[in-house]
Amino acid sequence: MSDDLIKLYSGRILALAGDIPRLGRLEAPCASVKRRSPLCGSTVTVDLNVADGVVSDYAQDVKACALGQAAASVVGANVVGCTRAEVEAARDALLAMLKEDGPTPPAPFQELEVLRPARDYKNRHASIMLALEATAEAMEKAAQSDCA
Repeated sequence: MSDDLIKLYSGRILALAGDIPRLGRLEAPCASVKRRSPLCGSTVTVDLNVADGVVSDYAQDVKACALGQAAASVVGANVVGCTRAEVEAARDALLAMLKEDGPTPPAPFQELEVLRPARDYKNRHASIMLALEATAEAMEKAAQSDCA
């Protein structure tokens, strides 16, 4: 492994990847979305419930590399209580951070900053984006249903 790749997999990223909150599935989710990265095969399935426009319950099934797991860890720890706009803002900011060295995603997702070194590894971007993309899509589905 190159020194750059070793630096990429920092202790903080590995700690996040090893302790992902809200793992599993919800029994009766309002919306469920599975996203897959075709490049690496990583998948994230998100189940969520929404009440009064905010995430009221959340679970995720994560089968991803350490970077995708770290992103899912930050999302799982912070998503309950968020609006669709907050999730979409975090998704868009994370993509900009990776693609254009943009600003850190806004609170409560600012810990995604730990993934900034991955910007140089374009083949990892899709895996890192899975949790927020699946969550944003699930919130969109929930908004179109009767349970939002």
